[in-house]
Amino acid sequence: MAHQVPVPDAKVALSTASVYPENTAAAFAIAGQLGYDGVEVMVWTDPVSQDVDALRDLSERHGIPVLAVHAPCLLVTQRVWGTDPWRKLLRAREAAGRLGASTVVVHPPFRWQRTYARDFVRGIRRLGDESGVAFAVENMYPWRYRDRELLAYSPGWDPTEEEYPAFTLDVSHTATSRSDTLAMADRMGERLGHVHIADGSGSGKDEHLIPGRGSQPCAALLERLAATGYTGHVVVEVNTRRAASPEARRADLAEALAFTRLHLATAPPAVNHGAGGGTR
Repeated sequence: MAHQVPVPDAKVALSTASVYPENTAAAFAIAGQLGYDGVEVMVWTDPVSQDVDALRDLSERHGIPVLAVHAPCLLVTQRVWGTDPWRKLLRAREAAGRLGASTVVVHPPFRWQRTYARDFVRGIRRLGDESGVAFAVENMYPWRYRDRELLAYSPGWDPTEEEYPAFTLDVSHTATSRSDTLAMADRMGERLGHVHIADGSGSGKDEHLIPGRGSQPCAALLERLAATGYTGHVVVEVNTRRAASPEARRADLAEALAFTRLHLATAPPAVNHGAGGGTR
């Protein structure tokens, strides 16, 4: 009898940031062409990424659902959707609701956002409780300058030190912070409901390499998620800006998708690890 490979419930999405310097519209087209299950919209300076109606049209045209919305909380998006960080999260929640997305990805506040940071843990819980949208706080990393570490985030770059209701695990960020990826997944436990899959070399730079091209345990993490019944999203969030051509970029994104699906479908025997419950 042929061996049956279990089909995981987790959907594999493409972050629209992964196609940069191509735009948000291109990301929907590429996701459809390559067979991704959906997209995570990175809300940034591309006007289309900020326009819910335009995003809905792209989703319908390409048959690609929006599974998550990444709120504009990067340095380069400080003025996208205004400057009030809570207003940004409300708009992200509204966009997720209108697009049918289940998750808003958010970073911890910067340390200079003192008022925002003071109420961030309670406020994130409140935003989630008021709706059916999960606010999944992402692990970040200390900034480094020469031999010094700069603590840029408040309450901190490691969200597992706080009582957030949901987490996003970013594997490139664990490489940058030189953290143990699998140990962080264990600490996140049942609250891990969103994964940004990418690789890194541990160089201290946020590299977002194609999975399998760095030193991080990408395969082991995906296999563990499948073994523990993970039902959240796995989002390919990689850096392809140095691709030699659009065709090379698509080849990289196809490789990332194949790697992710392969290791989600080749799980080891079930083990009693915390990671994998999802948030909903």
